Amino acid sequence: MSSQDDIAIARRVLALEAEALGQLSASLDERFTAAVDAVMRAKGRVICTGIGKSGHVARKIAATLASTGTQAYFVHATEASHGDLGMISTDDVVLALSKSGETTELSDILSYARRYSIPLIGMTTKPGSALGESATILLQIPDAAEACGQTNAPTTSTTLMMAMGDALAVALLERRGFKAENFKVFHPGGKLGAMLLTAEDIMHGGESLPLVEAGAKLGEALDVLSARGFGVVAIEGDDGRLAGIVTDGDIRRYVASGRKAETIAEIMTKGPVVAERETLAADMMRVMNEKKITQLVVVEDGVAVGLVHLHDLLRMGVA
Repeated sequence: MSSQDDIAIARRVLALEAEALGQLSASLDERFTAAVDAVMRAKGRVICTGIGKSGHVARKIAATLASTGTQAYFVHATEASHGDLGMISTDDVVLALSKSGETTELSDILSYARRYSIPLIGMTTKPGSALGESATILLQIPDAAEACGQTNAPTTSTTLMMAMGDALAVALLERRGFKAENFKVFHPGGKLGAMLLTAEDIMHGGESLPLVEAGAKLGEALDVLSARGFGVVAIEGDDGRLAGIVTDGDIRRYVASGRKAETIAEIMTKGPVVAERETLAADMMRVMNEKKITQLVVVEDGVAVGLVHLHDLLRMGVA
């Protein structure tokens, strides 16, 4: 089998799954809104459960919900029959996944939910199955062909379940008004956590900020620029607001021109690109790349309060 054969197989799989996702999108109706409403009303958590590949998807959905502002955790359906039903309260909502809807191991959870009137969101291809009939709200997924053909192993079906879970998580996120600053609380580590840091989290402020008044002599400003080591000095106007900046490159170009200046304000760049305290690290990196600059002054009501250097972002892992 050639590499072209492998690529052809991959494209066939992706085309099948993409078509199924289109079917899923077209099939959405008021039941999806009912599922969002049920989770929003719940005082407890979303209990995600399933067996086999559906169980793996359920675990992922629980993780996505938990990281986006909806309390959730995964309960293994088999373990539930051996004591873990005690982890499910009447304040919770159960989200159960099964392609066939006839997964034997789910029966105890279905009975438990019915006995204690716990809302049950069922995700299955079979509305007439045990899960479909037991569900308070049915999130039906298309009974599309599995991408693996003859073996019928879960492929397309798990993709559809995963996508439905993502759709539910994002709908809940937006319904709650969950913002980047909330998301950051749950993602303090890794590159994602770094990208969600704000200018205030990273900036050099106070005595570290290279700041001089507009009337400062050129030599005085150069001393501050050199001492702070950021390659820039911020200029404060008479009104206390940021008036401009001067970089070490500006200094070199000015000296090379043969001109002379008494004060730093004479050679400053007015109206520089700035960041606010709440500007995300990812946004600062994007601006620096677009503007081909290596530092941003952080301002509050126009007043310079800090500075972020490209090296700070790289050190934090924002790249």
